[in-house]
Amino acid sequence: MTKIRAAMIGGGIGGFIGEIHRAAMRLDDRFELVAGALSSDATRAMESAKELGVRGYESWQALLEKEQDTVDCVVIVTPNDSHAEIATAALEAGYYVILDKPMTRTLDEAISLAGVAQSNNSGIAMTYTYTGYPMVRGMRKRILDDEIGKVRAVSVDYRQGWLAEPIEQEGQKQASMRTDPQKSGAGELGDIGSHAEQLARLTTGLAIKEVRGDVHTIVKDRKVDDHACVQLKMEHGVVGDLVCSQVCTGERNHVSVRVWGDKGSLSWSHERCDELKFTAQDGTETNYYCDTNRAPSGHPAGFIEAFSNIYLDCADKIQGKDVTVIDEQEGLASMKFVDAVLRSQETQSWCEV
Repeated sequence: MTKIRAAMIGGGIGGFIGEIHRAAMRLDDRFELVAGALSSDATRAMESAKELGVRGYESWQALLEKEQDTVDCVVIVTPNDSHAEIATAALEAGYYVILDKPMTRTLDEAISLAGVAQSNNSGIAMTYTYTGYPMVRGMRKRILDDEIGKVRAVSVDYRQGWLAEPIEQEGQKQASMRTDPQKSGAGELGDIGSHAEQLARLTTGLAIKEVRGDVHTIVKDRKVDDHACVQLKMEHGVVGDLVCSQVCTGERNHVSVRVWGDKGSLSWSHERCDELKFTAQDGTETNYYCDTNRAPSGHPAGFIEAFSNIYLDCADKIQGKDVTVIDEQEGLASMKFVDAVLRSQETQSWCEV
């Protein structure tokens, strides 16, 4: 099978998310990274390209201009404030775009970018990592197949503790980027809240219609929100709650989702990502185990495998297969959610998404 030729913008050597994307590309051998503008610093960009053995460019503009006939897709893993500009230019040049979440820094940028994607023959795939876990996909299928009956309520939890101290004031690069409103837009709402709300929508198949946000900045002198509790009103009268925080001391990366119906509930957690628990009305519990990994059942898949499943979907899409990817409309929905929660906090009222 012909490999898909990819270029990467951002994600130079030493950066967390770029390494994750490259590992996910390699796992199933469907992609070949051939070019990169891997840093906003020209020297570092060329050094990273040399180390990775790809064609290097000092700027993303030069890459998009020179690689149109040799690259099938562009992977964008830059800070949020540059997503809209780079993705717009890539789409208009005819590239398929794989874009790290959140989609953009602001809702207005997201609306504009979604419009560009809709008007071009190329498209956008968003890398919401948790959608790649087989048991999350299995949870959605079981709910849509009526295993728990009519959906009544959903609860999503995403808690980290790495920003429990003001490490951005000590120059920690990842923290500085995520707590600078000019680069990140929202704080933890955009960074991890977007994952959480997307899990609520994905697993239930239902849109979030209204939100009531309680948003906080816990760490003194921080410029963005770092903890939020959100009530949800979803389609068909379904209610929900969502907590996202990056100041829960001691938490590493706790992600969980539970959905209740009138026949029972299903729950999934990142810590036991190859399991899905069904609880019946009488309290009887049944554990389902993943049997769709690359290895036999009992050999748990992890974060890289989930990310690679997203790349498999992208590969099929690029090569013309009829598959569903998490596209620009999903990214736009997340940006509308973040905007509505912040409006709700400001007005102390329910706000439409």
